[in-house]
Amino acid sequence: MLVEATVGKVRLLCRAILAASLSTFVFASAAVALHAQADCLTCHGDASMTDAAGYSIAVDGTKFGASVHGSLQCSNCHADIKGYPHPDKVATVECATCHSDQADQLKGSVHADSKDHPCTSCHGNAHEIFPKTDARSAVYPLNVPKTCGQCHSTDGMAGKHGLASVYPNYIDSIHGFALSKEGLLVAANCQSCHGSHGILSHTNPKSPTYKANIPKTCGNCHAKIDADYEQGVHGKAIAKGNLSAPVCTDCHTAHAILQPTEAAFRMQSTPICGNCHKDKFSTYRDTFHSQLGSLGGYVETARCWDCHQAHDVRPASDPGSPINHANLVTTCGRCHSGANLSFVQY
Repeated sequence: MLVEATVGKVRLLCRAILAASLSTFVFASAAVALHAQADCLTCHGDASMTDAAGYSIAVDGTKFGASVHGSLQCSNCHADIKGYPHPDKVATVECATCHSDQADQLKGSVHADSKDHPCTSCHGNAHEIFPKTDARSAVYPLNVPKTCGQCHSTDGMAGKHGLASVYPNYIDSIHGFALSKEGLLVAANCQSCHGSHGILSHTNPKSPTYKANIPKTCGNCHAKIDADYEQGVHGKAIAKGNLSAPVCTDCHTAHAILQPTEAAFRMQSTPICGNCHKDKFSTYRDTFHSQLGSLGGYVETARCWDCHQAHDVRPASDPGSPINHANLVTTCGRCHSGANLSFVQY
């Protein structure tokens, strides 16, 4: 018993010594890093400092110290700079040295060209990068649209590469409004649908925005709607590989998504369905409902999805369909309280 107690005390003593040594090492390392930073900031702390080409090479020491890289020595990233004076041509910093996983994802993405899309184009000033959970970060959920919008807007890379300008559409959409006006961090931003580093073209079958994958991508947030959609004729057609069937973006668009209860969406919803169902659309336009909507401007008149449902769309032969003959009185009765068998035969 005495031996065991002695051994136990020795183990505790060893652990204490090891912990103290490790703590000393950490503090010493931090001290070395701070000393190295201080040396560099002697010059680079001057806010007006520029290189020979006139580009700013100033570093705000306070912001850098608070950033994710604040514990590093400058030479950890600027590996070719060993002292002063510096080389005439300084090597480009390789973020992949530490961030290899992200670099591998980036290689196969639409942003693989690092000349057009360096890491700092999304994460901001390399000396002021904060965790994505920090409101100061360029990739904090509330800031993501603005960050992506620097390129994917009218005057950004979108024009250079012939891409659509999506930022103005997104920011005015139901998602953009929820994020920018309501501050809802759970609202969909660019990353929610496209990912972050491994962003693929919508033509790539592995992309979350490839047509066949869109229902599941939207379903990450709209799970109930996705479940309804998959039960309907459209969802079953997509599951069988029929890419001519509509998915979420065919009806709601990808970026300029409106609130479905808005007058603007209701007024355009029937023509959207009519893009595919041209024969049904032509007969609908002859009905009282259509005349009230298109000529009278009545928003609340029945549209396609008021009768067929919006997502769980089924053929009339399906007993679960609201337009099945057995269900018509109930369906029409939602708006017409006195509906009966004679009424629905009209």
